[in-house]
Amino acid sequence: MTKRAPLAAPFLGVRFADAEVLSRVIAPPYDVISPAERVRLAERDAHNVVRYILPDGDDGRYAAADTVLGQWVLDGVLVEDDEPTVTVVSQTFKTADGSERRRAGVIVAVAAEPFGEGRVRPHEQTHKGPKEDRLSLLRASAFIFESLLMFAPDRDQALHRSVQEVLEAPPLAEGELDDVRVAVWRIGGKAGREIADLAGRSDLYIADGHHRYETAVAYATETPGADRIPALVMSLADPGVIVEATHRILVGDAVDAAVLETQFRERFQIKELAEGDDPREELTSLADRGTGCVVALPSGQTFALLLKGGDTLEGFATGLNAAVASLDVLRVDELVVKPLLAAAGPDGRLEYEANAREAIHVVRAGAAGAAVLLNPTPVERVIAVADAGEVMPPKSTYFYPKVPSGLVGMRYPRVGQPHER
Repeated sequence: MTKRAPLAAPFLGVRFADAEVLSRVIAPPYDVISPAERVRLAERDAHNVVRYILPDGDDGRYAAADTVLGQWVLDGVLVEDDEPTVTVVSQTFKTADGSERRRAGVIVAVAAEPFGEGRVRPHEQTHKGPKEDRLSLLRASAFIFESLLMFAPDRDQALHRSVQEVLEAPPLAEGELDDVRVAVWRIGGKAGREIADLAGRSDLYIADGHHRYETAVAYATETPGADRIPALVMSLADPGVIVEATHRILVGDAVDAAVLETQFRERFQIKELAEGDDPREELTSLADRGTGCVVALPSGQTFALLLKGGDTLEGFATGLNAAVASLDVLRVDELVVKPLLAAAGPDGRLEYEANAREAIHVVRAGAAGAAVLLNPTPVERVIAVADAGEVMPPKSTYFYPKVPSGLVGMRYPRVGQPHER
């Protein structure tokens, strides 16, 4: 039997040479950057990574990204490590309740292999468009400047302890992005190899970056030697690992409160919140009582919906894996969101928002017909879905904070060219 390569390994990282500019050059992942934010980030610094991950223009924009990257290398803005390394990253942030947390993990080169190999487990279904976009950029530039987010079971917490030990030393660079403090450490030699071994000693679970992972797998099939992708691997034992919800905004005709109460009375207990009640607090209280959500209307009214005990969910859960059918997000999507979307009129559409306050604001301003607020899916439920070989509904999770783009990049062989190890 052929021995498989390690799941995680150190790699020759490419990073910004000036550690003092980290705050100015990093950016969120490409898929959460709005056009307006793209402009702000590009104006922040001539070398902000957004100029590479989201190149300007239409025709030739991928080639333009390659040109930008090449110029940064020629100018010494980007430098490559002189040995394979791993990059430890810590992120300090505040949760919705105002408490401060820190999470930390290690960026390693994870094997880019089909999910059928069983070592990397997804929980999300991907779409053709984003994969084609990322593959075009990868083919043009032979480079990735974003890291996926993955979780390691780490049942004995050995990875967690090793990462925490690194945090005791002065960091290589520090910065801030969207009110999240970021610090990075570069670890090479034996110490780097040991941390990488701990990160890849068991199966890994993709949290963020399914499209980019599948893109890397596709590129590897056409390019010998391009069989890895950078990923920030975090221990599930890290107390800073949290999952937020992604709320639903129904753009279209305003939902009438009387219609809502009539349509959902059979399956849900319905409570209208008093003026001044915090919808987020009500939502949290529902989490311990069963499947629930909060619906905000343009009229200013807000309702809490709680699935009645004993509901058999007939006509809904048939044929679904139990790990998926039990998810609050799936039940709310099927039983609340879809009927409301049908009532939103012929031009109705669904949008998503991670910030509950912002979702309510959009509705109250009359820009949408309703907002449906959900409780987050616990990370152990995400893992259960992945272990079952199933996928969750779109936008079921929002892992916060996002992994910044631009911390460390990976150089690839180009399609059709020999690879020098």
